[in-house]
Amino acid sequence: MKKVTLLAEVQHDLCRGCKVCEKVCPVLAISVSDKKANVKADECRGCTNCESRCPFYAIKMVKREEPFTIGVDASKHDGKTIREMCEKAHLNPEQILCYCVGVRAEEVAAAILEGAKTPEEVSSRTGIRTGCTIECVQPLLRMIEAAGIELKRNEKGWQWYGITPTAWTLPETVVDKYSKRGFYFQEDRELLDRVVNTKPEGEEM
Repeated sequence: MKKVTLLAEVQHDLCRGCKVCEKVCPVLAISVSDKKANVKADECRGCTNCESRCPFYAIKMVKREEPFTIGVDASKHDGKTIREMCEKAHLNPEQILCYCVGVRAEEVAAAILEGAKTPEEVSSRTGIRTGCTIECVQPLLRMIEAAGIELKRNEKGWQWYGITPTAWTLPETVVDKYSKRGFYFQEDRELLDRVVNTKPEGEEM
């Protein structure tokens, strides 16, 4: 859950329509037309990414008059389905994916089950990637891939992501080469799998 208290506000006299803000918004809440940026207030999640990246200092974050909370209740969905999706992504349902907001893997899975199909849609529903906007990108992409959703390039060419290799997806040629140099890939996989498969006390294994 995230309480959205800030809103991006554009100072149009300073805006040059460079589109940097449009490109870096994690929920696509900003669009540029007639060389001026415009914010969709109900879609902005207050991450400050646009403010910090604007080269003309044309955006400032202001306090919302009516803050609101976003989040997805994972308990409303079948626990087995959520666990299967998380395990396919090599993540534990209770594992925190976004430390800035505190979003867990099960919440991302629930958002996907409710119809979110892109990183931006999941971010808008859960708040993931609306803090530092960086560290949780990869596990988010793994969750979407685990759901069988194929990510497609944005029509404008922005917000495109690639999944980096994990302990489970490294080419065996790489594993063989570096295992001889003191890297313990198999041991790492086994340890991480134990984390993924850990279940709350009382839940059947």
